[in-house]
Amino acid sequence: MENITDGKWESLPVKLHDSILQTLTELQFTYMTPVQAACIPLFMSNKDVAAEAVTGSGKTLAFVIPALEILLKREEKLKKMQVGALIITPTRELALQISEVMGRFLQGFPQFRQILLIGGSNPIEDVEKFKSQGANIIIATPGRLEDMFRRKADGLDLATAVKSLDVLVLDEADRLLDMGFEASLNTILGYLPKQRRTGLFSATQTQDLEKLVRAGLRNPVRITVKEKGVEASSVQKTPARLSNYYLMCRAEEKFNTLVAFLRQHKHEKHLVFFSTCACVEYFGKALEVLIKNVSIHCIHGKMKHKRNKIFADFRALKSGILVCTDVMARGIDIPEVNWVLQYDPPSSASSFVHRCGRTARIGNQGNALVFLLPMEESYVHFLSINQKCPLQLYPPVKDVVDVLPKLKAMALQDRAMFEKGMKAFVSCVQAYAKHECSLIFRIKDLDFAALAHGFALLRLPKMPELKGKTFPNFKPETIDTDTIRFKDKNREKQRQKRLAEQKEKVKEMPLRKNFIKNKAWSKQKIKKDRKKKKNAKRKMDEESDVDNEDLNELLSDTRLLKKLKKGKISEEDFDKHLSSAGSSHPKRAEKHSPDGE
Repeated sequence: MENITDGKWESLPVKLHDSILQTLTELQFTYMTPVQAACIPLFMSNKDVAAEAVTGSGKTLAFVIPALEILLKREEKLKKMQVGALIITPTRELALQISEVMGRFLQGFPQFRQILLIGGSNPIEDVEKFKSQGANIIIATPGRLEDMFRRKADGLDLATAVKSLDVLVLDEADRLLDMGFEASLNTILGYLPKQRRTGLFSATQTQDLEKLVRAGLRNPVRITVKEKGVEASSVQKTPARLSNYYLMCRAEEKFNTLVAFLRQHKHEKHLVFFSTCACVEYFGKALEVLIKNVSIHCIHGKMKHKRNKIFADFRALKSGILVCTDVMARGIDIPEVNWVLQYDPPSSASSFVHRCGRTARIGNQGNALVFLLPMEESYVHFLSINQKCPLQLYPPVKDVVDVLPKLKAMALQDRAMFEKGMKAFVSCVQAYAKHECSLIFRIKDLDFAALAHGFALLRLPKMPELKGKTFPNFKPETIDTDTIRFKDKNREKQRQKRLAEQKEKVKEMPLRKNFIKNKAWSKQKIKKDRKKKKNAKRKMDEESDVDNEDLNELLSDTRLLKKLKKGKISEEDFDKHLSSAGSSHPKRAEKHSPDGE
């Protein structure tokens, strides 16, 4: 494809619909990004496309515009229940974002209707909406879309609706596979017609993604968009206008440093990444109390119904803080993010790059800062080699105040906060143990006492990683933590009820002195074997006594018989001797008794 020198939409070798150009003007998208300039003409000329471009490079318009153009050029107009375009993306936030962009363009094309199929809503409502309104464009997450294909019993025949499909887009395709959607994607692809245009868009290429390219695309054109001015041998994976920093601080000072930084940048927009949902819940609640007059939102993967509203509300803010997990790391476009703060380094190096990409998007400037413990400093060198992501040392944050006593006070005043802190600590340690870069993030080198102090814990939790270890540097609070009450009266009432039930069960149990302690199985077996041997020996002895008596009797009879033959005794004497011997021997007496015949 020939180079486009001025980068204006009118310079494309294919003509765009007037309504699309008008919408681009309204959205103030005067110039194309490289990925848009490369993909749109190819997609519109019926080519399959596999595009790799750095995060924040404008990939959404690179498939939304050609998808609409392809539908507009159809010979037969799409009917109400015919799906012409399908866009699949890994998270509901990204799906909402794409739907919003698509909605702006569809204002000029009332003949097309889109539907959003994502988690967090009632699937039956989605079925009824599709049946009543129809849809020509579907934007969906894989799990909900797969579920919709199986809703034939509810009156939805999606398999028939997608037979008219012209365009399939897999956005953040590498992330789709990372999140375990491979089986769902295979099921979905099985329903789709082979004759279609397919686009795969991702920030990184992986071996699994290559398999998907071979399975879902027919002779695709591969596009790799590099940052302008970056050498091919050292392709930088983060936006060129991103200032990327790291900050060294001890575990017990980490949260204090974060609070001080956020207080000093109150009028800016921040994303703060933590490693687990429990950490988001705990530290997010703490930040709400410690940082005044700032809008603070929390979002993580375990939230079911709130995520969509939280995401929409934060996007609309001019300034504020979004405390989140990696559910917000990929593809999400939040306007004017000034700082991406990585309180916990992510579990994988590629996630580090994607987190940073939430700022400095589409040519704008932005900043990213990762907090590292002293023992993790080699991570900086690792990122520069592994991800082509150089970091600068950030100067020490000034005016850091110890806010941990306030955090402890919050835990003492509300059991909910105490429990959140314990769960957060446990989840953080477990996440650390599973870090992909285990040579740098070594669980055995982690100072658990300092970490617990940084979490403002009242006591250490019981967990396998701490078993058999002593922590003289950690001083637990003297208070009995069982006495800490929930501020929520209903929760406290339920807790007291459970405690009362437990006490009742203890009372009903028999006293320990009445218990008969069972002997070990091995001892019981030895005793049993000894008894069997003793019984067997006694029986043998008894049988031996009887045999000896029989032998003596036989010898006596033999001697009498010899005397009879020699004529020493008469037959009368022989019979008399046998009779007298038989009456004295039990067995002989039995044989000679009338009942024994």
